Amino acid sequence: MGSDHDVSRRRFLSTAVTSTAASLLARPALSFAFGEPALGLGKAVSFETEVAAGSISPWQDQGVLNLANSPYAKLHTVPVRAVTIEEGFWSKRRKTNIESSIPSMRVELEDHGRMDNFRRLVGKSSAPQKGPYYSDSDIYKWTEAVGWALQSGDRPELRSVTDSMIREVVAIQEPNGYLNTYYQNDRVPLRMQPHEQEVGHEMYCLGHMLQGAIAYYRATGDPTLMNAGMKFLDNFVIPNYGPGANQKPIISGHPEIEMSLIELYRTTGKHQYVDLAGYILHGDERATLQPRAIVYMFCGIPFTTRTKLEGHAVRAMYACCGATDYYLETGDPAYWKTLNVLWEDLSKRQMYITGGVGARAQGEAFGEPYELPNAQAYGESCAAIGNMMWNWRMLAASGEARFTDVIERALYNGINSGMSLDGTTYCYRNPLAFDPAGYDQFRGPNIRNPWYDTTCCPPNLERTFGSLPGYFYSTSKDGMYVHLYDNSVLDWHLEDGTPLKIQQKTNYPWGGDVKLTLNPAQAKDFTFYVRIPGWSANARVAVNGRTVEGAQAGQYLPIQRHWKPGDVVTLSFPITTQLVAANPRVSEDTARVAVSRGPMIYCMEGLDQENGTALSDVLIRISAQEGKEFQNEYDAKLLEGVVVVHHNGAAHETSSADEGLYTPVSSTPQKSRPAKLTMIPYYAWANRQPTTMQVWSRYIRS
Repeated sequence: MGSDHDVSRRRFLSTAVTSTAASLLARPALSFAFGEPALGLGKAVSFETEVAAGSISPWQDQGVLNLANSPYAKLHTVPVRAVTIEEGFWSKRRKTNIESSIPSMRVELEDHGRMDNFRRLVGKSSAPQKGPYYSDSDIYKWTEAVGWALQSGDRPELRSVTDSMIREVVAIQEPNGYLNTYYQNDRVPLRMQPHEQEVGHEMYCLGHMLQGAIAYYRATGDPTLMNAGMKFLDNFVIPNYGPGANQKPIISGHPEIEMSLIELYRTTGKHQYVDLAGYILHGDERATLQPRAIVYMFCGIPFTTRTKLEGHAVRAMYACCGATDYYLETGDPAYWKTLNVLWEDLSKRQMYITGGVGARAQGEAFGEPYELPNAQAYGESCAAIGNMMWNWRMLAASGEARFTDVIERALYNGINSGMSLDGTTYCYRNPLAFDPAGYDQFRGPNIRNPWYDTTCCPPNLERTFGSLPGYFYSTSKDGMYVHLYDNSVLDWHLEDGTPLKIQQKTNYPWGGDVKLTLNPAQAKDFTFYVRIPGWSANARVAVNGRTVEGAQAGQYLPIQRHWKPGDVVTLSFPITTQLVAANPRVSEDTARVAVSRGPMIYCMEGLDQENGTALSDVLIRISAQEGKEFQNEYDAKLLEGVVVVHHNGAAHETSSADEGLYTPVSSTPQKSRPAKLTMIPYYAWANRQPTTMQVWSRYIRS
């Protein structure tokens, strides 16, 4: 399509009305009564629904996204509570999250005044305002993490603490609905002023408030925080900001509100939230924005005019999430076209091998195409999470495994690296090479820290691990999809209501064999879609011991049959250690290779190398043995249990640090000596003493 820059606001609104009408015709009739926009504290919400094709899911049956009535979703989510992750790879992470990370982060939030910011406004604290202007969002992301965690099992003490915090939050809400601790007292005149909309994060904080409220509501049925968010929208935002003649312009500044508005619509049935999200995504032409702000914020112009990822990486990922949500509700083809153009840019020119995104520290931003530095890589944890969230939505819209491959790559590597193994320290940035000697003169050699004044990443990681069971499966009209592999039990149903249990037994990701036992309540015809990971060549699939043909790497294999209780699907993904090269245009990785094993990316840490070999001098040896140069060993005592990769590589005899800065080119190869190299999964780096680390290494052929 041509440029949409010249689309008028009036024309956009006309189009939006038509699109809304079409989407309403496409979806089941829905009558929803949610009570007044702002109910009294703790007052129960009355749901009254009539759906032509059956009842809408009650609150406890809604997934990470509630796509039950999204007309353009090919896949529909299952609730977090429907999947129990048993002892295995992710169970350790989730246990640490609930027992260590979430409780310790609450203490950090208290110690750094995040709750005092609320208490001081009702006379319960004399502490001054602390933290940046977006600090309220820290509380909301933490609340969301609690909400998802509670869906895997009730924890009365944690719920009691969170209930108390929510009551302190809503206690400061003004009669007009406004709720933001930073824009109080002498800052009241600044609220939603044009410049503040660009930099002040008011809509960003509201968006995280809504997401935290929805997750907590889906866990507990308590609408207190969600009611406050709706009051903010219904009484303050919607009457004053938007397309009307008496309304003021609105931009998101930091995209986040868009996807939260649409998820609120999915929860309440109030379509004005979709309309507002669409208006924000389109951009308000009355807002005067500098070109650099439009690039950096990734908002302010029609989303459908975007042709590449640029600017602040988290903003771009969140904007893409909101735009995909908008497509799932409206089916606007211009959005789907743009989303695929941007995804191609992401996967071919802008994504690290770890699934991380964001090359530049300056502006926490995307760089030019193929600009993927290693030591200078920013790779903010929030951006990797945004990458996963966006691909989850693209998967729901398409059912295509290419999106799940990115989810898996980001989850196991660029996201998992963000939290320490003990769950108390975090990486804000996730580089692919590191030297503690020159890292940070202010913080010292530790890239992991328990607190950042901009503390978006820690609770973001916590909400991701809390919601993880909701990413394992999806339903479709014709059956069930399995996306991720780990020891687990699904207890859910097909879309026709037939109860279905699925048990996974596996040693994934260390081993590639998976056993899935299906137990429908009664024998039933449906299709079971199993994902063949993109990294897996020569995958084998069998049902009850009989081979199923057609498995292709990077695709879902549909198995359509008459399923009976006790049927067993076995998957075999041969896991070998592989060498990976980057596109030649990635200049930092020229003449270098990375090591992968299954979904894992590996790195070297200096402390593991023999004789003090410097990582800058190591060489990966490439031979005709096709991977046999590597030996794998599971070490249960190292880094909470990992497969360690050993390699008979080499190292330069003369350290590069001893050479001159510039020397004449010689036709004689630099001499090297044998060196046994040791590699660990990238996610586990920086969990021991400070040391050097690198993912990409030079190589020699032998």
